[in-house]
Amino acid sequence: MMPGGENRVAMKGSKRSTAFGPVENESAHVPGLPATKKRVVLGDLTNSNTCSTQNTSLRQTQKPKAKQKPGLKEDGDGDESVDAGFYEEDFTPENSQRSAYAPLIYQHLHSMEAEAKRRPLANYMEKVQNDLTPNMRFVLVDWLVEVAEEYRLVADTLYLAVSHIDRFLSFHTLNRKKLQLLGVSSMLVASKYEEIHPPHVEDFVYITDNTFTKEEVVLMEGELLKFLDFEIGNPTTKTFLRIFTKPAQDDSKFTTLEFEFLCSYLAELSLLDYYCVRFLPSLIAAAAIFLARLIILPKFHPWSIALQQYTGYRPYDLKDCVLAIHEMLFSKSEASMVGDKYQDHKYKQVAKMSPPSEIAAHYFQDV
Repeated sequence: MMPGGENRVAMKGSKRSTAFGPVENESAHVPGLPATKKRVVLGDLTNSNTCSTQNTSLRQTQKPKAKQKPGLKEDGDGDESVDAGFYEEDFTPENSQRSAYAPLIYQHLHSMEAEAKRRPLANYMEKVQNDLTPNMRFVLVDWLVEVAEEYRLVADTLYLAVSHIDRFLSFHTLNRKKLQLLGVSSMLVASKYEEIHPPHVEDFVYITDNTFTKEEVVLMEGELLKFLDFEIGNPTTKTFLRIFTKPAQDDSKFTTLEFEFLCSYLAELSLLDYYCVRFLPSLIAAAAIFLARLIILPKFHPWSIALQQYTGYRPYDLKDCVLAIHEMLFSKSEASMVGDKYQDHKYKQVAKMSPPSEIAAHYFQDV
C-alpha cells in the first residue's frame, strides 16, 4: 500500500521516471542477484493524465543478453532496413505469379481484421474496466516498446501483443496490479508465435524485476490462450503497412529507408493511443502512410488514386485517424519510448522531422 492509501503497481526494468510516481529504489538489491545489479521502476500506474521521461532506457541496465536473431544487425549500424528482404523475396520476377494474388490476399486479410472476435471494443475502458485508465494503458504499451527493443523482437511481436491486450481487456475486468502481468504474458505469447528464438518465461520475469513469479506469468499466459481459443495469429497494422508501403513509394521522394522508418514511427505512436483502438489496423496503416507522405512533401496532396484503389480508403476515411496520430506527434511523442527509439541514428532520426502544425482540410477531399 502506497502513501495516501492508493494501490499502485510499479513496472520494473526501466530507468524512466514518470509523473505517475518518482523513480524508486535506484540501488535496491534483488535477492539472488549480485549487488551490482541496478534496476528501478518504470513508473507507477495511477490516474495521472500526464507523463514525462528522462533520456534513459532499459539498454543501460545490466541483464542477460537475449539470443540474437540471424540476420539482425547490431545497434548503431544505421542501415538496418525495415523488414529487410520482404520486397526482395516477394516481388522478384520469379515470384510474379505470387504477386498476382496480392489483391486476393489483401481482401482476405481485410475480412479477417474486421471479424468481431478479432476486434477489441472501442470503449472497453469505460464499459468493462473500472480500475484502469487510458493513461495506464499508455504506460504499459510504451514500456512494452522498450522491452521489444531490449530483446530485439520483431515489430510483429509488439503489434500482436498489444492486440491481445486490448482484446483481453475488452471482455475481462482486470485489477491495475495485474496489468503489467497481462502485458508480459501477451508479449510471451506473441513472441512464441512470431520469433525464431523467443525469450524465455524467465526473461519476462526478470524484466519485471521479479514483480511476478514464473508461475504467475505461465498462469496468465494460459488464461490469455484460453480466451483467444489458441487462435494467436491476427492481421495487425504492421501487416498492412508492409502491403501498402510499396504502392506508396510511387515517387522518388518516398523510395527511401527514411520514409519506411517514418511510417513505422507513426504506426507505433498509434499503439500508444487508446483512441486508435476503434480503427481497423489497415486504416491505421493507411493513415500512417498518408501522414508520412505529408511530412516529407507538405505542399503536395499526400494521397493518390493508386493508393485509394489499392487500400480501398479515400482521404476522408482516414481523417479521424490521421488527426489522432498527428495530435500524438505533438502531445506524447517526446514523452514516450517510441519517440526516444526513433530519434536514434539507426532509424534515421525520423522522430526529429518536423510535421506541419495543421493539416489543411482540402487534403481530406477526394483525390
